[in-house]
Amino acid sequence: MTDGMARGFPVYWEELHRNARALAWRLVDQGPFKGIVAVTRGGMVPAAIIARELGIRVVDTICVSSYDHQQQREPQVLKGVEGDGEGWLIIDDLVDTGRTAGIVRAHLPKAHFATVYAKPAGRPLVDTFITEVSQDTWIYFPWDVEPQFVQPIVERKRGA
Repeated sequence: MTDGMARGFPVYWEELHRNARALAWRLVDQGPFKGIVAVTRGGMVPAAIIARELGIRVVDTICVSSYDHQQQREPQVLKGVEGDGEGWLIIDDLVDTGRTAGIVRAHLPKAHFATVYAKPAGRPLVDTFITEVSQDTWIYFPWDVEPQFVQPIVERKRGA
């Protein structure tokens, strides 16, 4: 885990789907939206689910790189979106420190920004979110992990 991250929070596909749909329920009365801007890469899966639920067919991306495995670094915009975001919905999986969200907000200041998960440091930068987690939690998204065998506790305790 990243330095200072005390907790791990695994998110499974079913839970992510359920939370993205819950986010769509919160957003349905905020629209209508011209389209969705997904923050790549984490926002792409929730954006697809929300686009379906809200009947939105126009989906674009803003490509921001700020993580390398579990290490956060200075965000870089690799691909932007034209305009100020008026009438658009930005979707990301998570707002963490707010560094990426701040850059996206600067590019699209008039868009409605929604995330599935939010940490306290970044929460003020988004308009809508579903689940808040503590700042010292690392979220393991389903696209970043794969199932593997884990020894039963009793065997680990014996050193088997």
